[in-house]
Parts: sequence; structure tokens; C-alpha cells
Amino acid sequence: MKKLNVALIFGGKSGEHEVSLSSTASIYKHIDKDKYNVFTIGITKDGRWMYYEGNEENIKNGEWVNLANKNVEINLVPVGNREVGLVFEDGRVEKMDVLFPVLHGPYGEDGTIQGLFEISQIPYVGCGVLASSVGMDKLVCKKVFSQIGLPQVDYTYTTKWSFNKNEDQELNSIESKLKYPIFVKPANLGSSVGISKACNREELLKGINEALQFDSRVVLEQGVNAREIEVAVLGNDEVKASIAGEIKPAKDFYDYEDKYINGASTYDIPANISDEDMENIRQMAIEAFKGIDGKGLSRVDFFKDKETGEIFINEINTLPGFTNISMYPKMWEATGLEYSNLIDRLIDLAIDAKK
Repeated sequence: MKKLNVALIFGGKSGEHEVSLSSTASIYKHIDKDKYNVFTIGITKDGRWMYYEGNEENIKNGEWVNLANKNVEINLVPVGNREVGLVFEDGRVEKMDVLFPVLHGPYGEDGTIQGLFEISQIPYVGCGVLASSVGMDKLVCKKVFSQIGLPQVDYTYTTKWSFNKNEDQELNSIESKLKYPIFVKPANLGSSVGISKACNREELLKGINEALQFDSRVVLEQGVNAREIEVAVLGNDEVKASIAGEIKPAKDFYDYEDKYINGASTYDIPANISDEDMENIRQMAIEAFKGIDGKGLSRVDFFKDKETGEIFINEINTLPGFTNISMYPKMWEATGLEYSNLIDRLIDLAIDAKK
């Protein structure tokens, strides 16, 4: 059987560049190289695309930038008679059968690069343009979830223009709608970048100013004393949900440092919840995924109120972390789908989506 040419596309201009490197190194290590010819295409922090051929350690530590072959042309746009694929110095062209983006955050998870992939007409892993952009935008996604009828914590939002115009008025408005503690989040960012917890007006002001460094809109959510439950979903038309897992943050909440650097938080897979709650959460995850027209994969995050037992959907991540401590592959592993087989399934789904 002929091997498929698979291009892992990693790095990118977002604040989650290093997360992408770790995820890509892990995928490269575990992908079945008897089935696939694996090509690695890195995007630098300033947006330059370069072909790298080497081991995963140099991807993870960032050395790939210095080792990249700058003479290989990366052509993903069909123009005239030019071949779509990788054009090597000797004139050889390697056409890609599947593009596998491992790009978290803006420019990689928000529908922008998915638009390029659509133009390339090459099958690609993960959600399409619409689902990616909706899933990335926390504010728009909340409105979609409301339309579907999924339960959420109370929330409001502010914009850079409104906040700069009348800071006190915006703070008063937020405080009239929500009680402390309040979670402050940039509307378009992932991996807990720019997120803070405010317990008073001073912290709220600081948190909003911090979030506005990353986006022009800021989502404010009612803080709840809750357990953090996550579910992995997989599929195109037929969608399945994994066993749910529970994150036990080492701090007040599961932040960027804990997710990708020190790994101090612990987790339970499966989550220690009732069978009824488990089924309810898994079903809501599938509804959320279908509601944004998801394809391939996503991780859906929930809150379970410690006092009332209520379950709220938090957000959906259309390109979740794939590092060795990431919940998405771990939850599927606990459900019976091993890491390398999960990669196979994602590639199959990418091809099926284009049939």
C-alpha cells in the first residue's frame, strides 16, 4: 500500500507558538511512519514558512528555525501550471495528501489558515473555516451555545473602544451584571493566555487591561466554585465523545503555565462523577461540536458547580493541545483509542471530509 504524504504544519505567529512546538514533537514521535511520509513545515513567530527535515527534539526546542532548508519552496496555492506541494532544489515535487495543522491560537485555530487549506484543495485535519472561527471567538461561541440551549454561566463583555472611552462606566456595568469573583478573558485566544481571576475592582481593571493586550474584545464570566470537566470529541457526521476527565488545578484555575510548563495540576480520567452526569456531559459535548459545524476533533470544557451540582459548558477548543500531558489524547486513550491510532483516525477523517 502506498504511503500517504502528510505535512505537519506547526509554530505560527500566536502566543501559543511554543505549545505548538511541543504538540508537533509529540505527534511526529508517535505517527506511524510505516503508513505515512511525514513532512514538517514550520511557521516562525514573524510568519515565515520554512521546510524542516529532522528530529522532533529540534522542533520542540525551537532549533528547527536554524536548521530549516530555506531552498525548498512551499506552494499550497494552485497558480497557473505550478505544482501544489513541496518543490525541492532538484525540481522534485512532493504533493501532500493531507495537511495536519498543529497550530493553536490566532492564525492557526481561528479559521484563517483553514481558508488557505480550502484554497489548496488538499484534505486537512480538523475543523473548517466556520467552526474554527466560531470556536476561537469565545463571545460568538457563547451566543451560538445560547441558541442551541446549552447551559452557561452568566457573562458580559467589553471592547477596547468602549473601555478606553469610559473606563468607570464599563466597570460599573460589569459589576452590575456579575458578582466577584469574575474571570476575565480575551475573546480570541486559547490555552488560558491572558486570562485572569478578579476578586475586586482593582483586579478587574488590571485583568481587563491585560486581556486587551491580546484582543480588542474581552469576555467577563461569573466565577463559580466548580470542578473542571473536559471531554474529547471525534468525528465528522458521526461524532463520538470520549470518557470525561477532570482537571484538578494546582492554582485558582488551570492556567497556561500549569497546562504546558510545570504540569503541577492533577487529573482524573474518568472523572469521578455519576453515570448520569457523565452521559449528560458527553451528549452536550457532541451537541456543541455539531452546533458549530465541527469536523475532525475538538475538546469541550465544562464546569460542574460544587454546591448545586449544575453543569455549565465553558468553551470548545477546535485544535486542542497534543502534548504528552494534554487531556485530549489522554481521554481517548482511556476510552480505548491509543495515541498513534488516534492520529490515524484524524487523518482518515480529513480525507473523508473531502469526499
